[in-house]
Amino acid sequence: MTSSPAAFAPTDSARADDDRFDLIVIGAGGGGMAAALFGAIRGCRVLLLEATEYVGGTTAFSGGTTWIPNTHLAATVGADDSVERARAYLTAVIGPYLNAPLLEAFLRNGPKAIERLERSSDVKFRAFAMHPDYESDVEGAVVRGRALEPLPFDGRLLGAAFSLIRPPIPEFTVLGGMMIDRQDIGHLMNMKRSWASFRYSTALLVRHVRDRISNPRGTRLVMGNALVARLLYSLRARDVAVWTNARVSTIRRATTGFDVTVTRDGRPRTLRASRGVILATGGFNRNEKLRRERLGDIAPYSPTAPGTTGGGIELAAELGGRMGDDGFEPVLWAPVSVRKRADGTMAVFPHFIMDRGKPGTMVVDQQGRRFMNETLSYHRFGHAMRVAHANAPSIPAYLVADHQALQKYGLGMIRPGTRDLSAFVADGYVVGGNTLAELATKLGIAPDALVQSAGEIERYSADGVDRAFGRGSTIYQRNIGDPAVTPNPTLGPLRHSPFYALRLFPGDIGASSGLVTDANANVVDAANRPIPGLYAVGNDMHSVMGGTYPGPGITIGPAITFAYVGVEHALAASASGITNAEHVAAR
Repeated sequence: MTSSPAAFAPTDSARADDDRFDLIVIGAGGGGMAAALFGAIRGCRVLLLEATEYVGGTTAFSGGTTWIPNTHLAATVGADDSVERARAYLTAVIGPYLNAPLLEAFLRNGPKAIERLERSSDVKFRAFAMHPDYESDVEGAVVRGRALEPLPFDGRLLGAAFSLIRPPIPEFTVLGGMMIDRQDIGHLMNMKRSWASFRYSTALLVRHVRDRISNPRGTRLVMGNALVARLLYSLRARDVAVWTNARVSTIRRATTGFDVTVTRDGRPRTLRASRGVILATGGFNRNEKLRRERLGDIAPYSPTAPGTTGGGIELAAELGGRMGDDGFEPVLWAPVSVRKRADGTMAVFPHFIMDRGKPGTMVVDQQGRRFMNETLSYHRFGHAMRVAHANAPSIPAYLVADHQALQKYGLGMIRPGTRDLSAFVADGYVVGGNTLAELATKLGIAPDALVQSAGEIERYSADGVDRAFGRGSTIYQRNIGDPAVTPNPTLGPLRHSPFYALRLFPGDIGASSGLVTDANANVVDAANRPIPGLYAVGNDMHSVMGGTYPGPGITIGPAITFAYVGVEHALAASASGITNAEHVAAR
């Protein structure tokens, strides 16, 4: 598409008499934006409503990875995959929480959704050459092809609408707002040793300096910001109305479709959605009542976007919708560390892969003892913290590193190569000691236990076999280590003084429990009857993954897939004449 950036204004306003739409999508995260785009591609008149000032939701904070098996992109990296293989893998991982019809809908429609986006919009992906499924030792797992990455995007193409995109977590950027992805990190860390990396890194830095002359942050967008920008660019090219700061108060059934009351700029307005309403408000993670009911007080920190307050779930409940109660976990976990920013806000930093699985590190509980495999996927890591805490205090746990590991790999918000740690020590983000015993004393744990745990790591490093917890024992786990270290790229002794530790908490990075739907993404009532025209996608939808986390991008992949499914079903159902009046009569 060749739409001019000048055609894009920061916000869209419908005319005073424009109150009728085919589809109204509530929530402009990745799932909602995809649903609006699928509707527009199919010729619908669509309105996209977002309660906050930004579009993108938690997708904008994320890596943007999209997990969908068997797309046309898998062949570009030589993936050995099939529907049968993906089904076997997911069946084994999801286990007793499997919803077979939902799973079949995901496997059948995921490739179609990606193909439609690539063919009919500016949303473009590439398959990772190496990105193993998280349970890589389970039958049906693959090491490449299912994880898709959005191509980088030039934010300048959006013109003034660039300001609509939710900025990434500041701690995930460098040099005052420059976004970097995995490929960039490799080049930046190697720029002093490789001419190719030096040229690559220099080009990045020059581009960023030019950006900052006229922009508050870098306009080269990668990861989740790239996906959001590509969705927004495609929506604008199709003249889809996107209203920010628009809060929906009620959804009421009409004879055909729904009446949606939305307040924007202090003025309420009632709109008609004749073919359907799609809920994509991001899940319940920041809804205090639902958090207490489902998580208790075990996890006080969430790095999800501010809009994930359960709005869609509450709106659906008024129409008879309900949340699912089954699943391995109600949320998706990652270990996080926290630090107060200069402006007084709290930075919540997810520890995905950069530090906790690297040689020269270990994780211990408050007694100074290892209690888990540090190279588990971040979801299983958070789950293990919760389980272990029932027997011995492990929240917070401590991520311990020697000086060499910290300098080489970084430690949470401390970037690799950071020489001056005084600010991090002063505010308590990291605790240091010249010896492990001194570090233990400062942490308030038994010195002998911490020294003993480090001794175990050193013994296991010799032959690469962690006999206590199996660290680095699968392809996925070894992939997050340091390939230069043998025989186990995740294991190395803690020998180099000084030693450091930071506190880890289980943080919820997304919702797994959501509105129960059928395989068409149609919200169902207490009797499992579909509520005609009402759909839920993304984290508003009870996850097809059953509270498990099989691979990178298992929130965004299903969100895009069921956005496609929901739109297709809404159009087919409205064409066949199914109405809310029939549903009400059936009750």
